[in-house]
Amino acid sequence: MASRIVSGGGALAVALATAGALLTPTGTAQAAPPGTKDVTAVLFEWNFASVARECTNRLGPAGYGYVQVSPPAEHIQGAQWWTSYQPVSYKIAGRLGDRAAFQNMVNTCHAAGVKVVVDSVINHMSAGSGTGTGGSAYTKYTYPGLYSSYDFDNCTAQITNYQDRWNVQNCELVGLADLDTGEEYVRGALARYLNDLLSLGVDGFRIDAAKHMPAADLANIKSRLTNPSAYWKQEVIHGAGEAVQPGEYTGTGDVQEFRYAYDLKRVFNNENLAYLRNYGEGWGYLSSGVAGVFVDNHDTERNGSTLSYKDNATYTLANVFMLAWPYGAPDINSGYEFSDHDAGPPNNGQVNACWQNNWKCQHAWPEIERMVAFRNATRGQAVTNWWDNGADAIAFGRGNRGFVAINHESGPLTRTYQTSLPAGTYCNVQSHTTVTVNGSGQLTATLGTNTALAVYAGKNTC
Repeated sequence: MASRIVSGGGALAVALATAGALLTPTGTAQAAPPGTKDVTAVLFEWNFASVARECTNRLGPAGYGYVQVSPPAEHIQGAQWWTSYQPVSYKIAGRLGDRAAFQNMVNTCHAAGVKVVVDSVINHMSAGSGTGTGGSAYTKYTYPGLYSSYDFDNCTAQITNYQDRWNVQNCELVGLADLDTGEEYVRGALARYLNDLLSLGVDGFRIDAAKHMPAADLANIKSRLTNPSAYWKQEVIHGAGEAVQPGEYTGTGDVQEFRYAYDLKRVFNNENLAYLRNYGEGWGYLSSGVAGVFVDNHDTERNGSTLSYKDNATYTLANVFMLAWPYGAPDINSGYEFSDHDAGPPNNGQVNACWQNNWKCQHAWPEIERMVAFRNATRGQAVTNWWDNGADAIAFGRGNRGFVAINHESGPLTRTYQTSLPAGTYCNVQSHTTVTVNGSGQLTATLGTNTALAVYAGKNTC
């Protein structure tokens, strides 16, 4: 769903929330997308040419299963990132590239073994009037050749009451023209847009602001897809006591579990990592098989509700934990440095190299990137050999396939851990050094403060 923040300055500044979740086969939705690789790199506001290159050079080799790209549709003009979330037509003509660049990106990523998820804005259109990034003239409620005033909900006031389902799903999110997704014509138009993306080879969709559309409306739209088993991940932000809850949407696909990210921040900053022993369903979250999880996304890193790149080592460790822990399908948020929350992408989305021009490339941080292969190698294995010190040092295995230790204490920790790994020498992919597991399955290591250890079967040399 979209965040409730309206920024000041210039045209209506809208901070729209977008969340990631992957689509699944028709029938039972499950967070692990089809195949053996369920980690998504969310390349926020990267242009399509840069995404294509990254699929080849890094995402494919690292074992990422998916890349999520920012909304491709024509949108309002402006440098701010949120202009991407105010569509004015469904032409692929946004700032990140045209139809040819998009098609090339999909083909290139597929050749690298990476599937493509598109952040899809189907709840609303724009605020204001003008000419879009692809040359289309528009006014609010009038989008020639696409929508007229009859296609929008009758409530033209902003959403004010999250305890009122009708208000949440029929009024306007931060002043954006709210589509009547219960209307036959609108459902058909939205399905045509998504089917056009499918025709270009797209593998799934993140549904932005899903909370603001009735679950039945989304199910109807999904049923019209040429590939109704395309991956489907819905942004439904949990709010205690609110009228619309995430569980309503799990029959259609995955749902982003925002509580996972919120609570990780609290645990890592103010509580004990030892509490994570039953993280996930044991904390009352959605079932693992329908949950999309993340440490942060483009909205939460800006509103401060989760950890972000600004938290440095704590942020890194939280991502290490997420990738090692068998709950949900993980998104790795990869954006850019910002001080102005409205600031759009550096260089108009062109990424010439990671860690230049303020591109943060969290998906490429070695401690995070190397955990993708760990997750792939330990897929399907239960948590074993849990250990904690009652505070901020934890360790656990993933069956006989892997083992992780995390030290979030203020000083170094030396310990002998019991694992279920076969005896041998393994590469600690966190530090790129080797460690030895003895015949009893024991591993002795010293971890500095805010560091981790991760080893897995098949990775014996560094």
